[in-house]
Amino acid sequence: MMPMEQDKTFRYKLDFYYLQALIYLVTLVLYGGIRGNFIEREFLYVLNDPIMYVIVFFVLMSFVTLGLNFIRNRRLIITHNAFVFKHRWQERRVPFAEIEWMHIGREPRVQTGGRFQVIVFKLKERRRVFRIRVGRYERERDLVAEMTRIAGDLPKRKQTRWRKPGLTDR
Repeated sequence: MMPMEQDKTFRYKLDFYYLQALIYLVTLVLYGGIRGNFIEREFLYVLNDPIMYVIVFFVLMSFVTLGLNFIRNRRLIITHNAFVFKHRWQERRVPFAEIEWMHIGREPRVQTGGRFQVIVFKLKERRRVFRIRVGRYERERDLVAEMTRIAGDLPKRKQTRWRKPGLTDR
């Protein structure tokens, strides 16, 4: 009897949202401190400053975004026969049998978490491709290794031409 293969779960990173909230909060504190101590000589005048309202808006929005993404709890689960894109309220299962082709490569214009790597696959019944940016998930190396193992059993992407022939190319 063969042991059952355990599902591999990769959680979505929240590092970007933590950094964003922290940077806006530090900006708020520094601006309020500098404006209140050195320019106005009194902290009460800072609360009437319109720039302070804009910074407070950004701080609140960054913490709301962080909270919503934390509550959403996104993760990618790789089972023995499907990818499962899951969050707190919904689950999307993509069986390997429905994948038309799969490509593991680099995306030169988008750098996520210090990495350029992206996994792209197309479903048979869907026109657009799925794009998984490796840098947005925890345990990036394990994710790439698992995807490489799966991609070995799936067809590769066909080589496309750089451009389609136009009217003047005839």
